[in-house]
This record gives sequence, structure tokens and C-alpha cells, in this order.
Amino acid sequence: MKPAQKRECVHFLQVGFRVSERRACQVVGMHRTRYRYRSRAQDQSPLRQRIREIAAVRVRYGYRRVHTLLRREGWPINVKRVYRLYRRDGLSLRLKVRKKRVSAPRTMPLPPQGPNEQWSMDFMSDSLYDGRRFRVLTLVDNMSRESPAIVADTAFSGAHVAAVLNRLEATWGLPKSIQVDNGPEFTSRALDEWAHRHRIKLVFSRPGTPTDNPYIEAFNGRFRAECLDQHWFASLEEARQIIEAWRIDYNDVRPHTALDNHTPTDYKAACLRNQAREETG
Repeated sequence: MKPAQKRECVHFLQVGFRVSERRACQVVGMHRTRYRYRSRAQDQSPLRQRIREIAAVRVRYGYRRVHTLLRREGWPINVKRVYRLYRRDGLSLRLKVRKKRVSAPRTMPLPPQGPNEQWSMDFMSDSLYDGRRFRVLTLVDNMSRESPAIVADTAFSGAHVAAVLNRLEATWGLPKSIQVDNGPEFTSRALDEWAHRHRIKLVFSRPGTPTDNPYIEAFNGRFRAECLDQHWFASLEEARQIIEAWRIDYNDVRPHTALDNHTPTDYKAACLRNQAREETG
């Protein structure tokens, strides 16, 4: 029995049976100094309320990412306190236990050395409130983990994918290579001609091995859990607005654990500053 519960029992005996504090403590088995002790700890109610507010808006954030957001807001706390309050309020995420599979040795490509050097691209699918399906084209920078674009539409072709990349050329520039799977849109003649004209290499994954493209698989998992699974889309236009708002939040606000809890935008800016310093120095 915890001290707080014992204090309640002592108080109950004193009021209900009109016994002395000494006698009530003896019956319960609690020392009188412990019964009289009052905690001097600071009130954690404002912090607990803020943690609940963040968890209510960002339902897929764990306690470490919540702690990063609190530190940005100026809360002088460590991660252990956030973990304790996070668990006390029952906010822990239920994580699926993945089944272990036999791994085979494979040759890993060299990681990108700078932002906008190598992208990954893939497709996802979801449905509107009435069951109509739509597809989503996702893109991510393998170095900075920044997402240049997420495009939702009823259907895609190789020419449509090439048009999306043409629009990104003016705002983001184009990478040296793009990692893709063996889907018909990526193996189409239209995208192959576009890549040849722009001198961009299309790196195809081995059939049936999504682990060859881990950057986009990890990004799609976060996108599914934090955006698609959290909304009920009434129309394709509404889906586009919500998806674009999530992409901006992902790039500019969401702390990324692989980037030492920096946002992709901040990490990219730091990489570009380091490159410029090396070139001038």
C-alpha cells in the first residue's frame, strides 16, 4: 500500500472511529512522521496540462518528441520528468511488436553527402468518406529528410509524375538521383525520357525488397500514422489541404530523431552553411 493510501486509512480511522493519531498509525502500520509529511514538490499541473494538450493534437508523438517541443517552448525540464508525467496520465503509445525475420546480407548504396543530392519517391493510397480511393505521391530528401512535395490525385501516370518533378525544379531544384520501386509509373517511358533529359539517375529497388529504399518507407510510415490515419477526408480537395499542412509541419516543426531532434528545414540549413564554410575556408 502506498503512503498516500495509508494516510487516507489513518484519516478514516480518526474520523470514523474517533481514535487518536497514534493509535490509527499503529493499526495501519505507518510512522507518524510519514503521516504528517507534506510534499514540498512544485505543482506539476500546468506542465501536465501542456503535455496532455500536445498529446491530444499530436497523437502519434512519444514522450521524447513531446519533451523536445516543451524545451522549445521554454520549459526547463528533463526528459525523465516528462516520461513520468506522460506515463501517469496514460498517454503511452501502443506499439506493435514486429516479427523478426531472417536477414540476408546485401550491398548498401553510399549515403548522400549533402541535401538535394538523392531523393526517394513512392506511392500510397487512401480513401474518402464515401469509399472512393485516391493515391498519394510522396517524395523525401534522403539527407535532410525534408519532403519537397506530397501530391494527392485520383490516378497517376509516368507523365503526371514527370510534371510534378518539373514543378519542383523551379522551387527546390532537382537531385542527382531518385530512388524508386518497380511500379509502372516509375518504369514508364515518359519518366525514363524525363530522367534522361535532366541527367537524373533512377535507382530501382530489387523486386519485393522495400528495405532497399528505407528513407521513403520510414517517411510513409510516419505520414500514414500522423496524417492519413488521423483524418476522415470529405473530398479530394480537403485531403490535399490537410496533407499539405502536415507536410509543412513535418518540415518546419516536427522534431526528427534521426536528425538529433532538429527539424528537416533546420538540418538542411545547417548542412548548407557547413558546405559554404568548407568551400570558402
